[in-house]
Amino acid sequence: MMLRSCCRPLERFIGRWAGDGLLWQSELKAHASGDYSIAVVQANSCLEDQSQVFTSSSATYVGVYDGHGGPEASRFVNKHLFPYMHKFASEQGGLSEDVIKKAFNATEEEFLRLVKRALPAKPQIASVGSCCLVGAISNTKLYVANLGDSRAVLGRKVSGSKRTPVVAERLSTDHNVGVDEVRKEVVALHPDDSHVVVYTRGVWRIKGIIQVSRSIGDVYLKKPEFNRDPIFQQFGNPVPLKRAVMTAEPSILTRELKPQDLFLIFASDGLWEQLTDEAAVEIVSKNPRAGIAKRLVRAALHEAARKREMRYTDLKKIEKGIRRHFHDDITVIVVYLDHNISSHARGAKNAIAGYTTAPVDIFSHNSNYEAEEKVHTKI
Repeated sequence: MMLRSCCRPLERFIGRWAGDGLLWQSELKAHASGDYSIAVVQANSCLEDQSQVFTSSSATYVGVYDGHGGPEASRFVNKHLFPYMHKFASEQGGLSEDVIKKAFNATEEEFLRLVKRALPAKPQIASVGSCCLVGAISNTKLYVANLGDSRAVLGRKVSGSKRTPVVAERLSTDHNVGVDEVRKEVVALHPDDSHVVVYTRGVWRIKGIIQVSRSIGDVYLKKPEFNRDPIFQQFGNPVPLKRAVMTAEPSILTRELKPQDLFLIFASDGLWEQLTDEAAVEIVSKNPRAGIAKRLVRAALHEAARKREMRYTDLKKIEKGIRRHFHDDITVIVVYLDHNISSHARGAKNAIAGYTTAPVDIFSHNSNYEAEEKVHTKI
């Protein structure tokens, strides 16, 4: 079922142009125990964020993949990770932390094989990577797995509290060396390398290059032999490595969902650079469900504009590429948790099993959408 769903192209891009030529949304769709909403805004010349939601009667999978160095790794994860999760879950009798770890590892190894094959024609592929945030709901159990600094936040109801009736609870770990604990962890793993983490261009970076410490890809920072390869040496400045300075080992949280758990926000760091966990949860808790992911994206864009002393109406006129100077690509998926849903209603929702992923490129998708709208208008 899942593999067939992942290959149905007509279901992949069901969404709406959201008034900003670089903003796309899927307003509201059903999963087995609630609804979900997706929104993406593009800032880079080539969209590096990818995202997807798979729903069935037995599970709901959510993925947010924030690429860097190019879109190849995030697109690869978007295509391969969920099928691996489904494969291993089927082989091992259900979803588990071990299943998720195996799926992450298989995706990493398969991407490594791709890099080896593509290196002669495209040496820069060795420096492409992606953060990887996955949420999986199976019955009443939630799994959150993460590489990098995308983030999952839970909105939880607090009984008896009028001041903050819904509180934010962070479910994922930010693997970013800007975080003291993460930086100390990386330094401790490399006692013989005084330059494993360097403060440069206003932030801490591994080898002065990258802020995240875990990812899919970034092969040149994981496999020393790639830096010695003459083909890669012609492409850029090799990084002398004794051993890997990054890893693809995910942090995984497992918890039983409770009636007071109201919704989940999965988002790339583009959102969290502009909004706190608490601000995002407050927006979701105080507004209607339809279009809620778009509402979060727009709140982040308003904040990005405010920081530059400009209006959002002016910001959204800025074209992709140049827009990256004002904010990052932003992906948001909000998943509502309806614990009191009846068995009859749950069955109806299960009938709407399917697969949704954001367009590979928002600008071209919206341009095509607008052209189609003009054709239909003329007809």
